[in-house]
Amino acid sequence: MSLAEPLRLAAGLLATAMGLIALLLLCAAVATRLIAWRVEARYPAADRSVEIEGGRIAYLEDGPETGARSTVVLLHGASANAYDPMEGVGRNLARSGFRVIAFDRPGYGNSDRITGADAASPAFQGRALGQALDRLGTGPAILLGHSWSGALALRMALDRPEQVAGLVLVAPVAMPLPSHPLPWWARIALTPPVTWLLTQTIAVPIGLSYLPSVARSVFKPEAPVENYLAASRAPLILRPGPALANIRDLAGLPAALAEQAPRYETIAVPTVIVAGEADPVVKTRLQTDPLSRAMPHARRVVLPGAGHMLTYTAPDTLVREVEALTAAIAR
Repeated sequence: MSLAEPLRLAAGLLATAMGLIALLLLCAAVATRLIAWRVEARYPAADRSVEIEGGRIAYLEDGPETGARSTVVLLHGASANAYDPMEGVGRNLARSGFRVIAFDRPGYGNSDRITGADAASPAFQGRALGQALDRLGTGPAILLGHSWSGALALRMALDRPEQVAGLVLVAPVAMPLPSHPLPWWARIALTPPVTWLLTQTIAVPIGLSYLPSVARSVFKPEAPVENYLAASRAPLILRPGPALANIRDLAGLPAALAEQAPRYETIAVPTVIVAGEADPVVKTRLQTDPLSRAMPHARRVVLPGAGHMLTYTAPDTLVREVEALTAAIAR
């Protein structure tokens, strides 16, 4: 047998394997489109929007437009959209007399992913949402940032202090994260072309299978709120665009935190930090505790036995803290 025959066999096997991989990716891409179509049909995203430089930002609004006690802007965390904080604490704030605006961050819900070299950073997204607030004419507002958006709210206070009357940071990610080398497969997955390919093919079907268990886990150790997935419209993340934005935002956050955290002591607006003692997602001892030391003027509230989803499990507490902050601002 000549050397050419084994080479031909190897080439044939390689071509067959590559063909099967391509077929699997094609099937996954079709499944992704079907999932996204069903999600958008079942869970309409925020239907209001405001034009800013480079695209549109979608938002929800509730409460009185005139005569409100104050304006509260809700900033959602990772994998979420404007409905997440609005259906948790937002409706309670509106019933208490606050004008409440909840934004879809760029790339989530119905908001465009405003393009730019640092589109995943809190600084970039803060500029985009700052423009949206300017267009809406809210004046200085209280920013309520949950989880990932703790960093976003803090960045807006650093860069646009004239727009920020106060900060309510709920289970915030704010302090630099420990540096751990990524495994080789994660480094490959996070290269832009591969990340794009994954979100167009396998990421959404895999996300669909894990979404119910992930939704339960973020509430631990507390019981999940009934009908959370539908109320928060969490399945809206199961679309290629939002999935890609989410991965890039999470991957880019460590560098952003390292850059902005040393300046937190310069933030002068009234601030309250509310965290769950038993939060397994954003550990209080690693985030809220050092943030409190970096912002000694801030009020620190740690709820015994509480987890990460305080916007749903402790909305009354958050309303009281917003009311107290409003009173402090007025003094």
